[in-house]
Amino acid sequence: MKLLRILPLLISVILLISCSLPPEQIVTRKVLLGTSLYNNFSIEESPEQILNALNMEGEVVLKALEAGRPVYVKILATADGLLVSSYDR
Repeated sequence: MKLLRILPLLISVILLISCSLPPEQIVTRKVLLGTSLYNNFSIEESPEQILNALNMEGEVVLKALEAGRPVYVKILATADGLLVSSYDR
């Protein structure tokens, strides 16, 4: 019976913790272009679109091409800067 009372609270806490949060510091165009994102990947979105998403959500996942191979590029805004990772589509 106690478990049924605690379960909704536990689920709510987990959902709140897992949500994306905006970064503590605004991500600038200079920081974004410093990652060599556009040199390493072929991306359709403009830097402004990516910056808007990063500054609102703290992360963005993009469809891109890396050496002709389709990949997803994930950019995560952290307190230490941007983390860029890619994985196959």
